[in-house]
Amino acid sequence: MRNVFIFLGIFFFLLTGSSQIMASDILTLEESIDIALERSLAVLSADEEIRAKEFEERSAKADFYPKLSTSYTYTRLDSDTVNDARTTTYFPDPSTGTPVLREISPLNRNNYEWNVTATQPLFTGWRLTMSRDLASLGVDTAEIQKETAVQDLVLDVKAAYFGILKAAKLETVARQAVEQLKAQLEVSQAFYDEGIIAKNDLLQTEVQMAQARQDLITATNGVELAKSLFNKLLRRNLDQEVKIKDILDYSPVTLGLDEALKKAELTRPEIKEVSLNVLSAEKNVKLTKSSYYPSVTFIGNYSRETDDLFLAAVTGEDPDIWTLTLQADWTIWQWGKRRDEVAAARARVAKARYLLNEIKDNIQLEVKDAYLSLREAEKNIQVAKTAVVQAEENFRMNEERYKQQVATSTDVLDAQTLLTQARTNYFNALSEHNIAWARLERAMGIGHETEGK
Repeated sequence: MRNVFIFLGIFFFLLTGSSQIMASDILTLEESIDIALERSLAVLSADEEIRAKEFEERSAKADFYPKLSTSYTYTRLDSDTVNDARTTTYFPDPSTGTPVLREISPLNRNNYEWNVTATQPLFTGWRLTMSRDLASLGVDTAEIQKETAVQDLVLDVKAAYFGILKAAKLETVARQAVEQLKAQLEVSQAFYDEGIIAKNDLLQTEVQMAQARQDLITATNGVELAKSLFNKLLRRNLDQEVKIKDILDYSPVTLGLDEALKKAELTRPEIKEVSLNVLSAEKNVKLTKSSYYPSVTFIGNYSRETDDLFLAAVTGEDPDIWTLTLQADWTIWQWGKRRDEVAAARARVAKARYLLNEIKDNIQLEVKDAYLSLREAEKNIQVAKTAVVQAEENFRMNEERYKQQVATSTDVLDAQTLLTQARTNYFNALSEHNIAWARLERAMGIGHETEGK
């Protein structure tokens, strides 16, 4: 028993220790995307849609092969019908051989019949071929829709990832502002105690300090909210601890706008999907035209009919019937119904082509918007970076001048506000740059495997 408790203790220690190790793992962006893709309900739903379309394709292909059907029927006739059909005829007496007059009916009161039928379509006006092709296009469309869902999810994860990094940086900026104001408040309090400054100067610093603490609370809540959104995308508990690798940096983008537009036209899944819709509409026209042609079917049938439940036959009778049938059906007039159906199918082709052009125009605008946002963020980074250096120097100078009483507390507080704003602008620009690149990737139709800048 003691060994059992020791074993359980070791197992519990290893279990809790491993969970702590897992909780402390730092997720990279790629790892985060992999987890989200593995658990995403949208992606799993898209997989099921692909499976459904594959089964529909198999079903359409099965229509080319012979169909085998069977049936078993029982029919009971009423006595009057059987008796009305009676006729009088002579039958030889088995004992004497003398003909004896007897009444018999050609109808049986109980009738049992078993049928087996094989049907093979020979020509359907290409209806089966078009149905199979449409089913195959359905599989391709479902796969492209999954690709769209994947790319949307990847963009959301990237935005949430950089959102956490941005919120964490802004929390740090808010905490730095509190620390700086705390030091300023100590100096102001000392000056006030010595009678160097007025009460109003001290109150200004205290009010600014209170505002900074409120900003820190807001920034901290922003971090928690960003982590909750991240956990939601990864389908984890909203309160689960989040540790991610800090990749909030800047690297120049060499991609040109024309190159981005060409890339989008080639790889954007929405264009592929609508192009398939155009192709499906064209094939649907041919499917509708199939009603212009006759259909030819080969039918083989075997039937056995007796008055016995188990289909046993009386000696001398042949209850088996075999038939081979070549059947042609052709509807030659429907008051213009088929003509109108073909016209409607052609109108859907035109509609699909218009929609394709509209999608292309919208994607070009989306690419350009994302590209310009990326360039704007790049310029803002450089401006904000320079502003941070200047704001830090300005704050340092005003802080020293205040200590020497050649500047007022208002000058220091204004300098501190400018420094906080400059740092905030810098991290906002960094975050916007990375998110803008992620949006440009999505606009170009780049999938999970992120391409270089």
